[in-house]
Amino acid sequence: MDHKIAARTSLIRSASDAGSKVFATILTRSPISRIDIARHTGLSQAAVTKAVSPLVAAGLVDAPPAAHRDGNRGRPVAPVSIIPEALIMLGVKVNVDEVIAVATDLGTAVLASEQRALAVHDPQVVLEAIVDVVSALESRLGDRSAAIAGLGVSVSGDVDTETGVVRESAIMGWIDEDFGGRLQERLGRPVTLENDVHALTIGEHWFGVGLGTASFAIVTIGRGIGSGLHLNGQVVTGAYGVSGEIGHLPLADPERICACGRRGCVEAVASTGAIEAAVSAAHGRDVIIDEAVRLAHQGDPAAEAAFREAAAVIGTAIATLVNLAGPELVIIGGEGVTNFDLFEQTLRNSFNAHAFGAAARCPIVTRPHTFQDWARGAAAAAIQSLVR
Repeated sequence: MDHKIAARTSLIRSASDAGSKVFATILTRSPISRIDIARHTGLSQAAVTKAVSPLVAAGLVDAPPAAHRDGNRGRPVAPVSIIPEALIMLGVKVNVDEVIAVATDLGTAVLASEQRALAVHDPQVVLEAIVDVVSALESRLGDRSAAIAGLGVSVSGDVDTETGVVRESAIMGWIDEDFGGRLQERLGRPVTLENDVHALTIGEHWFGVGLGTASFAIVTIGRGIGSGLHLNGQVVTGAYGVSGEIGHLPLADPERICACGRRGCVEAVASTGAIEAAVSAAHGRDVIIDEAVRLAHQGDPAAEAAFREAAAVIGTAIATLVNLAGPELVIIGGEGVTNFDLFEQTLRNSFNAHAFGAAARCPIVTRPHTFQDWARGAAAAAIQSLVR
């Protein structure tokens, strides 16, 4: 990181609360006038101008001369814009069998991407794979790599973002793993470790659907069942960092054992692995998810039953989430979206049966997310960490 980039990151990190609000507003709503910044932040226009000036001087924000005036007040309207290339963030999504990495600008536009297969889940192997993709991204960026300001890494499970510790990840088989600290020490760069669905939610909150929605929830269907909540302008993390873990609500048959070791979790019947296990047991041989999907589409009773059971439990979990938190929209993402026709009707029926009163009016929509989108979410989490 050269001295100019270091100065920019130092300015952002040391900003006052007002300065952070102003920068975040410009970052997510660019271009925007100073008047609108004041409206969004609740600050005076004088305070906004004071906060914008050092951002312009540092090369983070562009503020051209006023071109016209506000017709009501006669004040100059000079929209300010983020300079996306002022800083670069790296984002890494850790999957059970691969790591996907992207380099993004401050608006999370992807500048370069890399991925590496994972044969095992050993933390040291995963760490080395991340070091490898980071090095590859630096090479692809060339001289622009000097603008890299940090790295965001997202992992499934109970992640303590403050300490960088993965407290529990059933998919990876990790317990109390100080992954963020070790990775930061190895790379010599700031590292933000975040739960994967929370990171995806941060990306949607700052750069996606969250900009036009007062509150929303993301529910992901795939190898795990996760969720993230955006309420009152903030992504909810909770006091212990595990808010929104609907995959481990005890809504399934207690006889079903989850990969986390507990009984009756939603994931015990609704995850990709649970569906594969149910169809495999019925057919007396190993059946992977692609074949299970094909069998269900062909009317195979065991495959249809597995997806129907999964959909019913997920629908109940979403109803529980909506009853408790009251988001105005639920977005379903994850690998399972590509096969949502096998879930949809049963899921909606289950949701409607358990949603209380007006909560049943909450729309449920699908939004496909590629694994590159998940990596962009990790980069967004790193940007948010820098700003805050």
